[in-house]
Formats: sequence, structure tokens, C-alpha cells
Amino acid sequence: MKKQTFILIHGSWHSAWNWHKVTPLLEQQGYTVHAIDLPGMGRDKTPIEDVTLETTVHRLCELIDSIDGKVILIGHSKNGIMISQVAEYRPYRIEKLIYLAAYLIPNGKTQKEYSVQDTEGYLKGYVDIHQESRSHTLRAEIFQEGLYHDCDTDITEMAKVILSHEPIESGMVPLHLTDENYGSVAKYYIECTQDRAVTPFIQQKMYTETPCLKVYKMDTGHSPFFSKPKELVQLFLEIAQSAP
Repeated sequence: MKKQTFILIHGSWHSAWNWHKVTPLLEQQGYTVHAIDLPGMGRDKTPIEDVTLETTVHRLCELIDSIDGKVILIGHSKNGIMISQVAEYRPYRIEKLIYLAAYLIPNGKTQKEYSVQDTEGYLKGYVDIHQESRSHTLRAEIFQEGLYHDCDTDITEMAKVILSHEPIESGMVPLHLTDENYGSVAKYYIECTQDRAVTPFIQQKMYTETPCLKVYKMDTGHSPFFSKPKELVQLFLEIAQSAP
């Protein structure tokens, strides 16, 4: 029996690089993996001022449509919003959604509405807004403490070279989700209990308001794909092999 296909979606300011430790571990187990750069980020050359939530979701739907069979979508951090909206448009093509310390937002709400409630997050005050390109960036001085405090220091050094801008618009657009479509897809949450970027407070609030089939907990900061990739992959495999 052919094993499932994973689509791995990075969070704010990041890119497919997030998954460089995770991807080979999944592939060694016989899974197909697509770790992608979202539009305008990483190596994708879409002008950042042209990127919207809708265009990003459309790009992900195109990828799903090009793959045989159902997929498992994994969204990290802010871009939990992307896997939710994609599930609304392609519920019949998605086997499971996995939210990794991710924004799990209900219908009619925005990511920003939940982000502003997360008052203890370390990243507050370190985000620079660029109105001309409708984007924002995170200052490098907070990378280590805010994103990678339990990771090797080389990750922070790599991030200083790799991290880029993030479109503003997608965090301010209400999601449009229905029980019929989005509600029909199996959902799982992985909480990072030492998270300083999306704190446990807001993670717990979100998965309490929007219940998932199962909540897992990892004793890590915001980036377990760097700090504990083997343990993270084990959770992905457990979820992939579980009955929805």
C-alpha cells in the first residue's frame, strides 16, 4: 500500500528550509514530501506586494490538484490559516490537517485577532512594518530568544541569512470556513509547551475553541523541526497511521 503524501507549510518569515531535517526522515519511511516556499517567500520570486491569502491558498490548491490521492497538510505558526482555508476548498483531497504550534482560527475571524491576545509572546515589538510593500520583517536580535532558544546556535546564524519578509494582508483577512467542507476534515494539534512566539496560552485557547481529534504536546520551543526533528516526525507518523 502506497504511503501518504505530506505537504509541509512553513510559518511567518520562513521558507521550505524549515523542514530540511524533517523531510529526509519522512522520506526514509517511504512517504512523499513536498516542503514548499509560499508565494513571495524563500526562493519564490512572486513580488511580496502581490501576495494575498487568496493567491497563496490558490497556489496550494494547485499543488494538491497535481498530486494523486489524498494529502496530509501540516501548517506551522501563522500559516495554520493557510491549511484551514485550503481545507475549505479541497476537503475531498485532504486526509488530515496537522497544526504545529499554529493558528487555528474559526470561521469569520482573522489571525491578527488571536495574535493580539497573545500578549506574552517574545516577538512583540520586534516586527518592522513596510507599508510600501505591504509586508513586515522580524528583527534578527530576537531570533535566538524568540524562535530558537532550544536549538543549536547555527540555526540562528542560518536564519539571519535566510529569513525574509512576510505579507501583511493574509493575517488580516477573515477565514471563510464551513462545517460541510472544512469541518469534515480530521484535525490534529501539536502544542509546543515552551513556545515563546505562539505561546501555550494562545495555542490552548485556539484548540479549545476549535476542538481537534487529538492534541499532542512537545516540550520544545517554537521550532521543533530544528530542536527535536526525530520526535516531531514520530508524531507525524503516528497521526498519519491513525484512523481519522
